[in-house]
Amino acid sequence: MEHLVEQIMTNISEPEIPKREFCVLDFGAVADGESDCTEAFRNAIEAASDAGGGRIIVPKGVYLTGPIHLESNIELHLEDALIKFHTDPGRFLPAVFTRFEGMELYNYSPLVYAYGKKNVAITGRGVLDGQASERNWWSWKGKEEFGWRPGMPQQGPDVARLTELVKNGVPVEKRIFGEGHFLRPSFIQFYQCKNVQLKDFELINSPMWCIHPVLCENVIVRNVKISSKGPNNDGIDPESCRYVLIENCFFDTGDDSIAIKSGRNEDGRRINVPCEYVLARNNTILSQKSHGGFVVGSEMSGGVRKLVAVNNLFVNLERVLRIKSNSRRGGFIEDVYFFDNLAMNVSEEFVVIHLDYDNEVGDFPPKVKNIFVKNLKGVRGKCGVVIKGLEGSKVVNVLLENCVLEDVERSLQFEHCEVRIKNCRITSNFFSDMIFDGRLSLR
Repeated sequence: MEHLVEQIMTNISEPEIPKREFCVLDFGAVADGESDCTEAFRNAIEAASDAGGGRIIVPKGVYLTGPIHLESNIELHLEDALIKFHTDPGRFLPAVFTRFEGMELYNYSPLVYAYGKKNVAITGRGVLDGQASERNWWSWKGKEEFGWRPGMPQQGPDVARLTELVKNGVPVEKRIFGEGHFLRPSFIQFYQCKNVQLKDFELINSPMWCIHPVLCENVIVRNVKISSKGPNNDGIDPESCRYVLIENCFFDTGDDSIAIKSGRNEDGRRINVPCEYVLARNNTILSQKSHGGFVVGSEMSGGVRKLVAVNNLFVNLERVLRIKSNSRRGGFIEDVYFFDNLAMNVSEEFVVIHLDYDNEVGDFPPKVKNIFVKNLKGVRGKCGVVIKGLEGSKVVNVLLENCVLEDVERSLQFEHCEVRIKNCRITSNFFSDMIFDGRLSLR
């Protein structure tokens, strides 16, 4: 594991931003929380880009804006500023090339977006507020708990249509959504970018996924606080990325906190780029709505490998380490190191690997191997470890070592897997050095 961490850190570096400054106030921004500052941000970024790059300074105050599109060599720097984003979907048109749940399309622009850029950053002590709520974006989920009522529009038909377009291999340029449709955008999305940094700010109230780098290389997310409890409000979703560092962040999310992905079904297999070399360390995940703390899948059809999660704290969530897939997704998951983590008050499993997610069945059983869980300390949970492979596609080479899980209702449940347990105590059961192959259930 140490060698993998060293390899990741060797390939991680901060973006190079020219030492020029462009203050949004000089481009017409008014920090009163009511005046529209969309053009001011756009003009400041354009001026900085024309000069070869620099820092966009956002001084203390409240700014209301539409989408912010970054260019290469640009850093958006907050100086105790609050940026609020419009909630009118029309403000996020024209549609841009993006992804929705691992499927490519043209859709509403993410609130902060960059496509094909190099050296891009968001830094500084400030807040990005998407202003998503039950009164706007969240109701599109189609659930009454998020503001939807019978007769209101919702995303279900559009998700079904996009899934069908992907299945039938319709070219991406013909997958046009946006106006008249109801697929929510991510908050921050960098697509096919290199040298990305997100540092020190707070993000709240996202329409959907909060931070979503796609096909990026060399990504740093450091000291970021994410507090967003809407539907599908994942914290950070690196998708088909390479060399990603997530450290010293705080998560209070409405869905998975850190979720590693690589595309869904046919699109994931067509693009065929794995997510690899990801290090998550020294993070705090604290949310009663979080479905999972460190998660792989379920959109992982392009494969996932070389992941490390170390020295993280997980409190009051459903699951701690979760690997989820099914035989429609295909792909592979391998070489996952989950070391020296602490968890408490877990409503479901401390560790779960299940290849029957959502009960979807297809002809592409995923391959899962080399999952190493070491020095996991946990208190109070429904289940200790649950591993469910598929008949004909076992989960293989799982190691649980030096783990202590106390006050757990059910210790172990294994199906179609090969697991070695070494020096672990799960409630009243102690395992010194045992190998399980097949099926096991212990209360």
